[in-house]
Amino acid sequence: MGGERSPERVLIVLHRPIPDPVQADIRHKFSDAEVTFYKSEQGVPVPPELYHRATVLVTFASLPDLKDAHNIKLIHTFSAGLDHLSQHPILRESDVHITTSSGIHGPPIAEWTVMNWLVSSRKYVQTYEAQKAHDWQDKTGKIGEMHDQVGKKVGILGYGSIGRQIGRVSQALGMTVHAHTASPRPTPESRHDNGYIVPGTGDPDGSIPASWHHGTDRESIRKFLAIGLDHLVISLPLTPQTTHLLSAEEIAILSDNCHHHASKPYVTNISRGKVINQKDLIDALRSGALGGAALDVTDPEPLPKEDPLWDAPNVQISPHVSSHGKEYFPRSLDILRVNLGRLAKGEPLINDYKRDKGY
Repeated sequence: MGGERSPERVLIVLHRPIPDPVQADIRHKFSDAEVTFYKSEQGVPVPPELYHRATVLVTFASLPDLKDAHNIKLIHTFSAGLDHLSQHPILRESDVHITTSSGIHGPPIAEWTVMNWLVSSRKYVQTYEAQKAHDWQDKTGKIGEMHDQVGKKVGILGYGSIGRQIGRVSQALGMTVHAHTASPRPTPESRHDNGYIVPGTGDPDGSIPASWHHGTDRESIRKFLAIGLDHLVISLPLTPQTTHLLSAEEIAILSDNCHHHASKPYVTNISRGKVINQKDLIDALRSGALGGAALDVTDPEPLPKEDPLWDAPNVQISPHVSSHGKEYFPRSLDILRVNLGRLAKGEPLINDYKRDKGY
């Protein structure tokens, strides 16, 4: 009779209050577990006795000291990338399973991406300002300034879950999609998405791209940028190898090989600000080497009020909010729910952090 498992003790640490209805929904979703909620305060350590009791920790960035993690079997993060935690002893010196929320960000970030493309290509800001001024502008002068996305080539640097959903909506707009991954994907099976997928989204079998490219060295990136892209979407984790991966030389290659020579490439960054050399990006926007940029991430964050990026031409900046939405936490916790079942059966976990790769 001793085969029954003790319920998992799930500790959810967030820096914001969790409304009672949301707490009730989470307790229902994890009815077989003992769930504890804790609102953390900036600069104030989480009481170690909470960590001592927990077997599963769910958090953005609140990790225990190694000595306080002796009962923890799994840490699930609300983030997709873990660069902000990569130096923590839990990641560097323990074998505790760490899982990420990779896979949940695709739908909102793809919508954010396309929104910015269309705001730029359809000259929406001009229309909006004219509306506020009650000005019915003469339309004849706008015809040559606007364009659509049909036939444009979009290169997605980092064809993970976010990149795949961007690829899906890009294809729906009539664009051709070209994928770049770190590792080679030479077979149909190798192109499958094995991570968490929001139902009805993404590119599960990897059939959307017209071409696949790979490599982590600068030369392979440059070859990808030279294939004649109208759009470059950056969807990479931040690692030592990807820091300032795109600088003046890479931007020049992208610009010089643009598919539609009447307009210069448009860069979208939804990964981390440090992937691009920001000074070189500003110079390229000012010189016209780039037609524009949509940036949900900057270097640093928050972007200082006096930073010249704010006033660069044809740039659209948002404060790292492209993934936000009321669906965020339920989807993240769906990953945890699946993984608790896998953990009990000794099966491989979805979105298991690989310490040797840094993601």
